[in-house]
Amino acid sequence: MTGHGAASCEHDGMHVTVELRSVNNRSFKAMLRLPDALTSLEGELEAWLAKRVMRGSVSLTVRIGDGTARSAGHINVQAMQNYLSQLRALPGASGAPIDPSALLGLPGVMSDDGGSALCVAAKPVIERLLEDACKVLFAMRDREGKELGALLLSLGQIIQTKLQEVRERAPEVSRLYGERLKTRLAAMLAESGMAARQEDVLREVATFAERADIAEELQRLTGHLQQLRKLLDPANTEPVGRTLDFLAQEMLREANTIASKASDFEIATRVVDMKTAIDRIKEQAANAE
Repeated sequence: MTGHGAASCEHDGMHVTVELRSVNNRSFKAMLRLPDALTSLEGELEAWLAKRVMRGSVSLTVRIGDGTARSAGHINVQAMQNYLSQLRALPGASGAPIDPSALLGLPGVMSDDGGSALCVAAKPVIERLLEDACKVLFAMRDREGKELGALLLSLGQIIQTKLQEVRERAPEVSRLYGERLKTRLAAMLAESGMAARQEDVLREVATFAERADIAEELQRLTGHLQQLRKLLDPANTEPVGRTLDFLAQEMLREANTIASKASDFEIATRVVDMKTAIDRIKEQAANAE
């Protein structure tokens, strides 16, 4: 589900901004953009997000400006002097100008780049701003979720309507098959003067009725629709996206079985309408948390 939230503040000489964006994804995925000095917080911030967002691709951006001496690094003066002494002792280096700033990247020269102190100061501020940004993000996702829930319920109602039409049509299938069978047999046996025995016709119709029986599939599909309504009940606060995806697969399985067993054009037409609605449920399930 999509959403956006941002928050910023001034605290103890720091200006901190946090921005959250989420887009649809079948699972949880976090993308963090942090200043180099705060990279040590990446694991903690990702775990913080994972506890609150079950599904979706979430992008977190943190910007920070620190005007205090806290963010300045500390030079190991002794190490710097040792490097300078060794450079001046090199053959031909006597009197050659040496830029001390070029030595800052050498091992041991910078004893602290300022990141540790900044992390300690910024962490509680970032977490507080994340809470504020999440409230805005979740408010947007909730509005989208209500609209999505209404759409899914309307699709479920379409399936329910078509399912009822199939249930009413099913008893007619065997009767119509029996009539067609009698007509064909009468035409085939007319030239020989023979007549079809009633018991043979009834046996063939019974065999067909058993093959075309879709009562179990209708019952299971009805149960799936009941579960769909429970999942979309506003009182349900649990994540439903993955369950909806699985439920749509099961509904599609039952619809396909109904179409193949019934062998009836009218039922097949209703099944096409059901499968169209089920496919839309499956598509939209990817957008639900």
